Amino acid sequence: MNPALTNIPLFPLSGHVLPGGTMRLRIFEPRYLRMVREVCAKGDEGRIGMCMFNEHGSVEENTHIYPLATLARVIDFEHRDDGLLGITVEGVEACKINQISVDEDGLRRGQVELAHNWQPTALAEQYQHLAERLCQVYHEYPELGSCPTEDRLRCARWVCQRWLELLPLTADVKQELLNQPSCEPALDYLSGLIQESEN
Repeated sequence: MNPALTNIPLFPLSGHVLPGGTMRLRIFEPRYLRMVREVCAKGDEGRIGMCMFNEHGSVEENTHIYPLATLARVIDFEHRDDGLLGITVEGVEACKINQISVDEDGLRRGQVELAHNWQPTALAEQYQHLAERLCQVYHEYPELGSCPTEDRLRCARWVCQRWLELLPLTADVKQELLNQPSCEPALDYLSGLIQESEN
C-alpha cells in the first residue's frame, strides 16, 4: 500500500462529491476542524476521504461509511459570519476504503486504495439531453459555479458524475452505479430519470 494512501481522514456526509466536482462545507465539530488544519498543513498533497453515509450502518462498527469514496483536496476556505469555518473541496480521485481506525476524538481514518474510475469517453448522441439539461441547471442555480465548458459537456464521465452529485439518489444506488466498469449503466439510469421528470 502506498504510504500516501494510509491514515486518510474520512468525512462521511449525506451529500456527495465525486472526482471533478466541488462542494462547499461548513465545519464546526472540533474533530473536523482538526482534520482541516491537518490536511491544509500538507499543502497540495493533503487529502480528505469524502464518504457516503450509510444510514443503515453502525457507527460503532464503522459500517455507516460506504466503501467507495472520493479523495478530495481543500481549494478554498473562509471564516463565516456565523463563526463557522467554510471550506470548498474538490474531488480528485475515486478510492476504496479498506480499513477504518478511530482517533480519540472520533475522527475516522482510512487505509484506502485508488479505485477504478470510468474511462473518459465522448457522450453519445442518445445522452445529449443529459448535457443540455445539466447546462440549464447550472444557469438556474449559479451557486453551483460557472456553466460547464463544452469539453466537459462532451465527456460522458463528467456529465454522469455531476448528475450523481445533484440528484437526490440514495447512497446505495450511487454505490451500485459507481461500481460498474463503465458509466453506461449510470447514463441509462439517469437518462430514464430525467426523461420521466420532463414528461
